[in-house]
Amino acid sequence: MKNALLSTTPLCILLLFLQSCTTLYASTDPVNEKLSAQKKQNYQIVYFNPQIEPNIEEIKFPTYQAFFDGMTQKTATYDNIRIMRIDDPQSYQNVDLDMVRSVCKHNQSNIAIVPKIKYFKVGLGKYVFSNQVVVTLKMYDANGNLLAESEHDTYKKNRKLLSNTENSIRMGVSGAMDGLLKKLKYLERRN
Repeated sequence: MKNALLSTTPLCILLLFLQSCTTLYASTDPVNEKLSAQKKQNYQIVYFNPQIEPNIEEIKFPTYQAFFDGMTQKTATYDNIRIMRIDDPQSYQNVDLDMVRSVCKHNQSNIAIVPKIKYFKVGLGKYVFSNQVVVTLKMYDANGNLLAESEHDTYKKNRKLLSNTENSIRMGVSGAMDGLLKKLKYLERRN
């Protein structure tokens, strides 16, 4: 029995070595790298500054910054997505499709996102807001066709009343982007 084990041990080592060599060759083969690169489509996304409700000048810049941080955090995990910010807010209800087409063309992007952020008003004062928001996103292709629309209500979905407004916007962006990705995957499977 001991002799049988000793005689098969070099054979097992040789088989493991050959298997590791083929794995190493497959991972460094330029043909395989080209095929895997072709499978992953690169996306260049432009997004506009969000339309903010209520329209109060003092909250616009912090909202834009929190929205940009949320978009950056959400897309940082994907190596095939590049984002570009357009400092021009679009009307969410009446999107200028000609502008979307021209921005996509000039920035060589294939997707445009038009966002809207709505703050909850609480209390009796004129400027008393909750830290909870509703983030709504519309996604267009480079030709101006609406691909998907998604909404994320941080109060209904997360139930976190103790977080600050910036974190609520980031969570809303993440949730709305997840909704867009789910809808796009569903559309791809249907076609």
